[in-house]
Amino acid sequence: MLATAGRTKYFEDLEVGQEASMSRIVSEADIVAYAALSGDYNPVHLDAEYAAKTIFKERIAHGILSAGYISALFGMKLPGPGAIYVSQSLFFKGPVKIDDRVESLVRIVELIPDKKRARFDCVCTVAGKPVLTGEAVLMVPSRPK
Repeated sequence: MLATAGRTKYFEDLEVGQEASMSRIVSEADIVAYAALSGDYNPVHLDAEYAAKTIFKERIAHGILSAGYISALFGMKLPGPGAIYVSQSLFFKGPVKIDDRVESLVRIVELIPDKKRARFDCVCTVAGKPVLTGEAVLMVPSRPK
């Protein structure tokens, strides 16, 4: 099933402080599907016996899966369809485990009018604690004339 994208917000619609958020519970199926799509079969994600011997003591989701939730916010909500990534920094602060609810938030912190770019702070949390932080820059389309 494809989710319906939000309306495109053109560069002229944006303001510093605007934000978008989403919540997603990470499932076993999400982790298995991400492994298949990416080719990342690291046993810390897929093998409970292996993961039990790590500092996490249980399987964890791929860190970049949480980053995908940030990408989804950009593509679907703010700015929405037509926005293009220029850059993304990511800092992984803690693990995400099966059945964790990941709350993702992006907030505009700077607009760059001459390049039609927006800079965002990004954060994903589990139970109120950051598991991923970062910053992104996106190209945002101008309103058609």
